[in-house]
Amino acid sequence: MKQTCLLLVAFFACLTAGAQTRYLDEVFSDVTVTSNIQYGTNITVITALQGLAPAPQPLALDLYEPTGDTETDRPLLLMFHTGNFLPVYLNGGAQGTKTDSAIVEMCTRYAKMGYVVASVDYRVGWNALAATQEERTLQLIQAAYRGVQDSRTAVRFFRKSVAEDNNPYGIDDTKIGLGGDGTGGYITLASAGISSYNDIILDDAGVPIPKFWYDPGTGSQIPMVVESIHGNPDATNDAYAPAEVGGFQLCMANHVDYASDFDFQFNLGGALGDLNWMDEGDVPMVSFHCPHDPFAPYETAVLIVPTTNEPVVEVSGAYDIHSEINGYATNNNAVFADADIEDAASESNNGWDGLFPVFNSYVDGVATEPFDSSPWQWYSEAAVQAYDDANGTNILATQLTLNPTMGEAEAMFWIDQIVDYNSPRMGLALGILSEGQINSNGVRYIDEVFADVEVTSGVAYGNNITVIPALQGFLQVQKICCVTSMSLQVIPRRIVH
Repeated sequence: MKQTCLLLVAFFACLTAGAQTRYLDEVFSDVTVTSNIQYGTNITVITALQGLAPAPQPLALDLYEPTGDTETDRPLLLMFHTGNFLPVYLNGGAQGTKTDSAIVEMCTRYAKMGYVVASVDYRVGWNALAATQEERTLQLIQAAYRGVQDSRTAVRFFRKSVAEDNNPYGIDDTKIGLGGDGTGGYITLASAGISSYNDIILDDAGVPIPKFWYDPGTGSQIPMVVESIHGNPDATNDAYAPAEVGGFQLCMANHVDYASDFDFQFNLGGALGDLNWMDEGDVPMVSFHCPHDPFAPYETAVLIVPTTNEPVVEVSGAYDIHSEINGYATNNNAVFADADIEDAASESNNGWDGLFPVFNSYVDGVATEPFDSSPWQWYSEAAVQAYDDANGTNILATQLTLNPTMGEAEAMFWIDQIVDYNSPRMGLALGILSEGQINSNGVRYIDEVFADVEVTSGVAYGNNITVIPALQGFLQVQKICCVTSMSLQVIPRRIVH
């Protein structure tokens, strides 16, 4: 009997395994995390907060891998956290590190699906308190530029590891995706769209984009980012400030001989510096965005930085990004938009597959928590309160006023939807899932593969003696033993996992 039970357990375990699809379901139970892998070095300006000159900063990431995996050519996903390009707490919030709760959760989930996932830190630092909007724009554009450089440096780090170090992370460097939360979404969107330095400062007709140029006090207009001073968008060259302002280094070349391109991008609450940065033929994109977001606009408007609530620069959010994508002769998202897969957001995204409007806490079409524009985020209240107590700040109370329902339960509700929506699209874009795998008909004995059930009652399966009449003083009599039979009406039904 014991052996029979063990065989049954093994049988059903095999069925369960067969019902799961790698890169779509969590096929691993555990994840191995390697922290603080250095992927490069570049110059940070955060030292200016202490009155110091820019200085080299080691760039680090945490790597998440499925425990016990034997595959050696796995797709790579790079995740970038939020934080307004300022250190956590100094940005006025409780988020801003590669160990943010939402980032850790998504890295863990995707590693359990079979991906190699990196939570990537990047350089921060800008003067959010600059007196004029033009100066704030200058500072923020340069900060975002450094973020783009770091994202591309991370891509090249992994390519270099494949070519020179015998692929220690077991990746397929032809299948790379980038994902970003908040500020990380800005970074990954820009990294996906910008094709060259001129793409940043000139529109599609080659005309300067005015918001990215300024007058340094000489009566002339110069770009807010200068390639010879800040480095190229890939950070594959050394660059220095002009001698008259100190001549200090502002960019260090990293992994020069490797490509920075990748194959897919998704973002949570991100926006793009300008729609001119996008082109037909860019990588597929998926966007999750609250239409009521008061800081990062859902359409096109001036960005408000939560740290100071001051206006900075006009940017375009998810709605206008996906309007642009769907206006091209060939949709950049065609790989999943033309596939026969379910679009859970179709009733609210104009049929633009890849756009997922996040209607959290809406009543009759109105957001009841208008400042909660990232419901997938949560943090430890105790840790923030400890910081407040030690530094005389009021960050926790302020954040809970903006988002009174903040917590793990709310965040998990939205992360479930984000992962469910993004995973099949990312899988198609990276070429690791097929439409057939996504639209599986299910596995018999595991999934409900039939739509209806027919019941036949009173089917006799034999005769035997019952003693129940003795309760009434009668002799034992023969009893017809019956069962109720069920048969299945064979109606094919598509099961979408």
